[in-house]
Amino acid sequence: MLKSFKQFIREITFGDSGKKTFAEDDHRLAAAALLFHLTDVDGVIEDSEIRKLREILQSHYQLTDDETKELIDIAKLRDSEAVDLYGFTSVLKRRTDEAERLAIVEMMWEVVYADGHVHEFEDNTIWRVAELLGISTRDRMNLRRKVAKSAPEPDED
Repeated sequence: MLKSFKQFIREITFGDSGKKTFAEDDHRLAAAALLFHLTDVDGVIEDSEIRKLREILQSHYQLTDDETKELIDIAKLRDSEAVDLYGFTSVLKRRTDEAERLAIVEMMWEVVYADGHVHEFEDNTIWRVAELLGISTRDRMNLRRKVAKSAPEPDED
């Protein structure tokens, strides 16, 4: 009876199949939530940042357009519900190796540099996430320099 009740709740919550493409402990969702957080941390969500976010997630995780949209939508929701970044970084620490964690920090810099500006809140967020992921300051800064070389020029205001 309890199993039937759980199935009923899943059907109401997630539709007729009860299956979610991205579970709460999916490392792709944790990474996407951190990346989405960066787009909004300075108080302004730029179109260039959202485009870069979509491009990065689709390419890195080999997703379809629909899967990418779903991942971003869920990531946005998870980010809005989160009280801190630890929930996301703990999933990434458990579910990914060092190479993937370095790739995530690099993706974070790519999102930040997408609009040509690095806000102090963005820089601070990447620093905190890198620390939680066990990424050294040296690696974090090397990734920043690597991404900055190919970043667009800042707009003149």
